Amino acid sequence: MVADKKIYFASDFHLGVPTYEKSRERESRIVRWLDTIKEDAAEIYLMGDIFDFWFEYATAVPKGFVRFLGKLAELADAGIKLILFKGNHDMWMFGYLQQELGATIIADELIITRGAKRFYLHHGDGLGPGDAKYKFLKKFFRSKFCQWLFARVHPNLGIGLALKWSRNSRIANGKKEWRKDAEQEWLVVYSKEQLAKEHFDYFIFGHRHLPLDIDLGHGSRYINLGEWVNYNSYAVFDGNRLELKTFEL
Repeated sequence: MVADKKIYFASDFHLGVPTYEKSRERESRIVRWLDTIKEDAAEIYLMGDIFDFWFEYATAVPKGFVRFLGKLAELADAGIKLILFKGNHDMWMFGYLQQELGATIIADELIITRGAKRFYLHHGDGLGPGDAKYKFLKKFFRSKFCQWLFARVHPNLGIGLALKWSRNSRIANGKKEWRKDAEQEWLVVYSKEQLAKEHFDYFIFGHRHLPLDIDLGHGSRYINLGEWVNYNSYAVFDGNRLELKTFEL
């Protein structure tokens, strides 16, 4: 890691909901944030649900988000590494963003070492105890058959239905999550299970929609990045320590 350079983590922008106007307002805020970090960013990890819905047809992608995508292209052209995780809302990212931005697309977990610190990174969906229904649906939606089937649907219909469904979600309606006791936070439970197998200094997730920084013991911390509908939260690692922050609140 280059001296004086930092690594940034953010998640759950949910661009596209609840309305075009609200999404554009959020997009502008995200672009302003990216502008503030471009001078000292070495790597930017966008850890899932960046778009509230995304599907790459062979010759079409969802319209919009041009300011956000343009800013990512600018950062990539400046030599900043972009790593995008598939979330449960945008799991159908294939090769478009990799081709256009040079971004690395991560489907599941990613383990990295920066400085003397080890990181376990994942969007967070389908991990930990419970939620058997979603875990089954995740396998189905990620299957080649499901992707092939959806690609047969005309984009006007497929994307239109998906966006209509998205507008009924909790995040689209601006509802905040509430912190549970540590033993009920399923991603904390999952992190402790992994920590029993091998050491990580940081477990970083999105998906939970709540900024959290929890000491797991043994020199390890659980970080949830929150979301940008209510919190504008992100994390930054300076080579020695990681800090959870907020932007324009």
